[in-house]
Amino acid sequence: MLELEHGFRVVDVHARLEPDEQRRPRDGMGDPEQLEREMHQAGVVRSVVFPGERDGSYLKANNAVARMTVERPMVAFARVNGSRDPGTGPGSTLRNLANSRTEAHTSPEDIEQYAYDDRFYGFKLHPPTDGLPDEDVLAELESVSLPVIVHGGEGFQPEAVAESLLTYDFPVILSHFGAHPLRKDLMERAIDLLEGHDNLYLDTSAVRYRGPMERAVLEHPDRVLFGSGVPSVHPNVAVMEILTLDVPEDAMRKVFSNNPNRVIEALAP
Repeated sequence: MLELEHGFRVVDVHARLEPDEQRRPRDGMGDPEQLEREMHQAGVVRSVVFPGERDGSYLKANNAVARMTVERPMVAFARVNGSRDPGTGPGSTLRNLANSRTEAHTSPEDIEQYAYDDRFYGFKLHPPTDGLPDEDVLAELESVSLPVIVHGGEGFQPEAVAESLLTYDFPVILSHFGAHPLRKDLMERAIDLLEGHDNLYLDTSAVRYRGPMERAVLEHPDRVLFGSGVPSVHPNVAVMEILTLDVPEDAMRKVFSNNPNRVIEALAP
């Protein structure tokens, strides 16, 4: 794809790396060299990266991703798992009564170690895939107070995010406008949550719909962060989706850089 020409400093809060070549769905997919090339094409100067799905502990994958960021314009987030079912129904409640943290799950001590390791600048949660951390782990996330990127969508809807995470005092960046895969009703509900939760932000990864993005940027210009969704989405496409919104240039600048820089200090110039 051709290199984009635009006058913005763009940083990306949502990119996935795959440290194990055997796990990449095709050649280059999730590879740091390809990610760096594609980001350059799109005019993205710095990216938050985290590993893809794993069974068991994420310790090795997190460390491998952190090594990949050395001397690259990338910022590593540690992926965190948990023993709790993220559902809100009675079945989930019963399962959570019986579930407890094992050695394969992230512990409070792991959170503390990641937080004070100078290679990690935040955390990534994917509750539908990895489970939800228990209260002790969430309390430690609050204690270290680093930003947490949370997968949002059908398996972990905006109301569940509010109930499980927004009662704690750390920045929550809700991916995909809380609507994966392309649930426009969930996007609108996630935007509604911004009114009452100062620690909530939305990232634009794989959103596609202009209406909800324009509404969020116009109503809450300080709470929307650019995320590409690489490697599933090419960053050229993700950047163009913001450039073609009917919003003021100053609002685009906030989405592309000012807001991410404020929430994730490591992205700042």
